[in-house]
Amino acid sequence: MGHRFTATLLVILSLMFTQTVSANLPISLPNQGPLPSLAPMLEKVNPAVVNIATYSTEVNRYNPLLNDPFFRRFFNIPEDQFQQYRQPERKQQSAGSGVIVNAAEGVVITNYHVIKGADEVQVSLIDGRSFAAQVVGIDPELDIATLKIEAEQLSEVKIADSSVTRVGDFVVAIGNPFGLGQTVTTGIVSAIGRSGLGIEGYENFIQTDASINPGNSGGALVNLRGELVGINTAIISPAGGNVGIGFAIPSNMVTASMHQLLLYGEVKRGDIGVGVQDITPELSEAFGLKNGQKGVLITQVEENSPAAGAGIEPGDIITHVDEAITSSAARLRSQISMATIGEMLRLQILRQNRSLEVGVKVIARDDLSYSGKSLHPLLEGAQFENNADGGVVVTALTPNSKAAYNGIRPDDIIVSANRIAVHDVETLRSALKRDRSSVLLKIIRDNISLFLVIR
Repeated sequence: MGHRFTATLLVILSLMFTQTVSANLPISLPNQGPLPSLAPMLEKVNPAVVNIATYSTEVNRYNPLLNDPFFRRFFNIPEDQFQQYRQPERKQQSAGSGVIVNAAEGVVITNYHVIKGADEVQVSLIDGRSFAAQVVGIDPELDIATLKIEAEQLSEVKIADSSVTRVGDFVVAIGNPFGLGQTVTTGIVSAIGRSGLGIEGYENFIQTDASINPGNSGGALVNLRGELVGINTAIISPAGGNVGIGFAIPSNMVTASMHQLLLYGEVKRGDIGVGVQDITPELSEAFGLKNGQKGVLITQVEENSPAAGAGIEPGDIITHVDEAITSSAARLRSQISMATIGEMLRLQILRQNRSLEVGVKVIARDDLSYSGKSLHPLLEGAQFENNADGGVVVTALTPNSKAAYNGIRPDDIIVSANRIAVHDVETLRSALKRDRSSVLLKIIRDNISLFLVIR
């Protein structure tokens, strides 16, 4: 009886294992057909993943005094010898990856840092063809760039809905690591919603253990159906190589950015006019949150903002945006910023242990101006807005105000506060909370970087 029960159990376990595996990969014995392989999927996807080479022109510097004819005559430097001081231009080349997402229009997605500062961008296909690419638009805060090439017989990758991606899903990273040429690595999704890394202005990364190395940036992260779930963008690596911690920008965020770049040539970030912070265990206890309830605490609501009009109040806790869980301030910022301008978002809110649902309209982030007084007492008299290229810019300054007296100037761009990188007004607000009696600002003024101490 015992042997019969054991045999029956082994058969059941064998069937369960076979069904589980077959849901992901084809399974068969060597003498009964092909071995499990990703090759059929990759044969369709690989032609849509491209190598990107960038070229920038650099002129080596020489002493600017040589530009003065009087100086040359004084030191008796003939014109023909002067030309020798003009060192020749040289080309710099870097390598990265990209993904064709629209074959008919020749649309290619890559990372902004791959093409940053390039005078020329060249896209090479797996079949050996190479094309000059036009940079349609860039999104530095998300680290996305949209390119176009004029070519026929292109392949494209279908874009998946990254919101359904789960930890444990099998994924494949395709790119051009170390300039070796197209390379494929496999792994799983290790985590989702990674933020707070300080890599980009808007972070909501998919983390994967599929090997991602220098040169993979801008390449594809696809599921087993060959659908794009993310654009590979960064790694954590103390030694410069892969250690199994790579990050990809989710395809939904990429798509939202790409559509705006194709329509407008720029990205208009959404905003609703709130200050937020993560909920610590102490705050969770203070607000009476039960059973590990997640959410984001509203710390401030700007006057005349969409949030104020919707009745949102400081102390409210946002738990969902359009039924998607909101577990961190960074995730909420990404959800709002990726919404279309004019779109109505449905927010689920906890207010004194009561559940509410409110609709709030998303407006362009640039339409909201923040007062210095609302950020820090020492900045009273200044008006701030998010800067398109990162940081916070001073848009207005009241004469003889505290901010003016403390050295703030119009058009100053704040890139760091209290040694914390500033991406926008919300990160500035968070950094300023560390010290209410003094502030250390790093400012870009007239293209010069300087530090300003305010007490």
